[in-house]
Parts: sequence; structure tokens; C-alpha cells
Amino acid sequence: MKKTNLVFIFAYFIFVSSSISQGFFTNSSIESILLGEYDPATYYEDLTTTSKAMIKSGIMNEVRPDNLKSYLIEMNQFKTRNTGSDTLGDNGIGAARDYALAKFQSFANSNSSPLIPSFFEFNRTICGITNHKNICAIQPGVDTEDPSIIIIEAHYDSRCASVCDVDCDAHGMEDNASGSALVLELARVMSQYKFDQTILYVLTVGEEQGLVGADAMAKYCKLNGIEVKAVFNNDIVGGIVCGETSSSPSCPGEGDVDSTQVRMFSNGLISRQMPRWIKEQYKEELQDEVAVPMMLTIMSIEDRIGRGGDHIPFREQGFRAMRFTSANEHGDANAADPDYHDRQHTSDDILGMDTNADGELDSFFVDFNYLGRNAVINGISASFAAIGPDEVGFQGFVDGDSILIEIEDDNDYLNYKIYSRSTTQDFDTMYVVSGVKSRRILKNPGPTFAQFISVASVDDNGIESLLSPENYATMVLSDGTSIPLESPTQKVATLFQNRPNPFDEATSIGYIIHKPLGNKRVEIVIRDMKGVLVERLKAESKEGVNEVIYYHGYNKAGTFVYSIEIDGRPLESKMMIFAY
Repeated sequence: MKKTNLVFIFAYFIFVSSSISQGFFTNSSIESILLGEYDPATYYEDLTTTSKAMIKSGIMNEVRPDNLKSYLIEMNQFKTRNTGSDTLGDNGIGAARDYALAKFQSFANSNSSPLIPSFFEFNRTICGITNHKNICAIQPGVDTEDPSIIIIEAHYDSRCASVCDVDCDAHGMEDNASGSALVLELARVMSQYKFDQTILYVLTVGEEQGLVGADAMAKYCKLNGIEVKAVFNNDIVGGIVCGETSSSPSCPGEGDVDSTQVRMFSNGLISRQMPRWIKEQYKEELQDEVAVPMMLTIMSIEDRIGRGGDHIPFREQGFRAMRFTSANEHGDANAADPDYHDRQHTSDDILGMDTNADGELDSFFVDFNYLGRNAVINGISASFAAIGPDEVGFQGFVDGDSILIEIEDDNDYLNYKIYSRSTTQDFDTMYVVSGVKSRRILKNPGPTFAQFISVASVDDNGIESLLSPENYATMVLSDGTSIPLESPTQKVATLFQNRPNPFDEATSIGYIIHKPLGNKRVEIVIRDMKGVLVERLKAESKEGVNEVIYYHGYNKAGTFVYSIEIDGRPLESKMMIFAY
């Protein structure tokens, strides 16, 4: 499978030094496993992958809300998990990470599993401390011909209003003991089974100081040539009550309760496909079988406005990565505001309350059943990614009055699904292909065609591969050459209508670059109807389909013009509508 690796520069907070060591696993065998340089027979007598049906049944039935509750109760005892807090005593980050490492080891022991716990150590000065540790457990895959790995992760550090305040009680139950508990429970359940690909369970440190632990891990993977197939980040995944404030796009208003929806954030053409694929797996495999169906909402932006999560460093290194987050959050984390009354990033982010004063918590801020449902979505998706077939490519052509899809598949699966969409983040249509590598779809809609197409292979067990990058159709000219459907041969770029439109807060602007541009500057430029500049957005110049996200914000209205410019020269313009 092809991997796209991007070099990036991450903007650190002032309390994080710019120097970083590459990092290392304290268990030296883990690096060899990540690179696929091991004999699976060392860990398994039988190298047969566990069946899809057994994995699905096991995850659905064995993820237990009571276990999630127990992990949260234990994490609550450390009072704070601030990255700069005590590393040696009974409270603080040191005790918390020792607890998590011991839990991973207990799962390996009880399941007679080759699950291998380890710290991942790296050096970076955060809140006066230089040495830091992510907590990891690796589950070796049985197929070393494909050494790509799946990462299921969450950050386990917590904070109060001041990012380096190590004295306040920062229990951090929603943010992010909830995600940490989910990762622990999935390690317990999934380590009972065998997967083709290696699974790495990770609890990162330093998220609250600038995504530091995830950044260290992503850079380690990039520098060492580790193929990361997909990253499932879980951050604030257990709360169901909306606070007075909440980072947009978020919940309807204070006190709103939502225990049946989870938001999925991502960015970039590769990562954006993950939430779509996860949603399709849920609809096909779980929706009709679970007691409480969930709504999986594909968000149009990478994270809440002004916020960030551990999926971002992985995405910026070129790896597929996305974030699960509760539909409702209790606050926007602006705890320094004297009028802030919500729990996030305060000492009030606790597990619950003792309403009848009997010494036992009886009203909880984390909904363990909701957290369990999110764990099942994660587990099924990650498992299918770890046992599923290879991805395939495709080309699309205008052929008469229809679009012809030709699938590129060296494995000859001969079973595929073709997905198409136009104006929303969700797919509009799905086509099944069997026994052949081509299929006609969609009546040719003419020169304004703007349908995006994806393809997945399907193996004999009915498991779908991760989706191909989205592509578009081309037309074949009389001389046999191919050009993008919307563009005459002389066009450099094609600009698509923004989606959604009209919109409030944020919208996606897609475009195609038809030929190499070298070092030319590409920008999306937005102006009002009088021609006054509103914003310039830096855009990718690589050939093919690209997109940028425009964060407009709430409570503005009007019609605006957006253009694609190359080295300051406008090529094409369209109109967008802000509405609220």
C-alpha cells in the first residue's frame, strides 16, 4: 500500500522546549515488531487470524461498562495527571503511568496473550521536567508481509486552568480519563484475538501542553519507517451533558443531554476517508444489532475551532488519523475566565457526586454505557482494519452517457464497493462490484460534474479495506489522451462549489490541480461583494484533488466570492453563502 509522508512544523507552546530526542521503547523488542522484523511463531502457535464473526461478537459482548467505571475510579485516585506533576509519589503522573502499564500487563497475563507493555520515553522540557513517558502495549500481528500497524490511542494527562499547575486537583475524568479507560478496555478485550496487522495501544502524555507525546510518537514512526495504517484517537468520549460553554461546533445549549451521538473529526484527503469508512462499517455491521444505535457524525473540520488533539501530529506526518469526541462537552476549557463555570480543565472534572451523603458516588458525569458504545465502535473499526484486505486504486472515465470505473487491484479480490458523494461529508450512493474490475456508475451529468468517488476491496469474509483516496472522473479525447472531466486541456486548476453551502461556521472548499506547479503559490482568496478582501487561505499545490477548510465562525450572514489564485493570479471564482 502506498503511504504519503509529509514533513511538518508543529507550533509548540512557550512552555515546551523545541529540542526533542527521537525517543525509544523501554522494551527493546517492540521496535522490531513495529518494523515487521520478527517471527510470528514466537508469539503464536497457530498463525490463523481470528474470524470476523468471533471478533465482532467478542467486542460487542465483552466491552463492559463496569470495567470502564473501575478504570476511571482508579485513575481518579491520583488527584492530578498533569505532565509536570510528581513522578515518584503515590499521586501524580508517575503513579498514573505505573498503574496503566500494570493494567496492560495484567491483560497479557489473564488472556495468555503476547500483549507486550512498554514505556515510550522521550526528552522534551515541559513544565520544568525533561523526561517523559507514553504508556504502550503492542499486540503483534500474524502477517509480517504487511508490517503496517493500527494505533488506538488517547492522552492520559490532565490539567487545570494553568497548564503547569501541578498542585491543583486535576482528576480529568472526561478529559481524558474517559479516552484512557476506553483504550485500556479495548486492550483487555482485543488481546484475546489474533489480527493480521500489529495493534499498538498508546496512552500519550503532554497533550495538554501541545500534543507533545503524540508528536514524539508520530515523529518516531516517521523517522524509523514504521508504516502506520490508521490512528484512532479518543479524546473526551464519555460525557453526555452540554456545558454553558463549549468549543464550536458543539452542543445545542447548557444542560442538553446526548448519549447516542459521537463526533468524528479529521482533515486531509487521506484522513478524511477514515470517518466515512468507520460510519459505513457501523451501518453495515452494528447498527441493526446493538441495543442502542448510535449516530456517527462526520465533522467538516479537523477539530473544534481553536482546539486540537493527538490525531493532528499523525496526520501531519502523512498518516491516516481521526478523532472521536462526545457530541456534548462540558465547557470550552477557558477556565481562566472568571465567568467560566463548566468542568473541563478545572478541579470539577470529577467522576460524579454523592447526592445522598452516604459516602458513595451515585450521580456520574461520565456515562459508562455511552463510553462502552464508543469503545465498541472503535474496536470493531480497528479490528476490521487489522484483518481486512489491501486497499485498491481506480480510475474513472466518462464513457458515453455514464461514468466507467476501472479498479486497479494486483490481488484480484474481484469484490469491491464503489462509493460516491457530492455535496455532503457522507456518501450518497454505494455500488457493489463482483467478479470484474470495472463498473458503470452514474449517468454522465455533463460538464459541471463534481462527484467524488472512492473504492474499497472486499475479501471472502465480507470485510472491506480502508477506502482509496477520493478521485474524480476524466474524459477520454479522440486522440486517446485523458483529461479531468471539468477542465479543458489548457486549464491549470478547477474550483469546486464549497460544501456545505449555505453554511455557518466552517465549510470545505475543494479544487483540482491539473498539472505540476513547481514552487508556485496557491491560495483560496475570499472577498465580499464589494471586492474587499476577507481572507487568504494557503492551499496545497500538489496535482490532483485538494481541499481547504474555511473557518468563518458563527453569527455572520451574506454572499461572498471565493477564488483560486496561483502566484496572485485569479483562475476561477464561485460564490458562497454565510447563513445562521
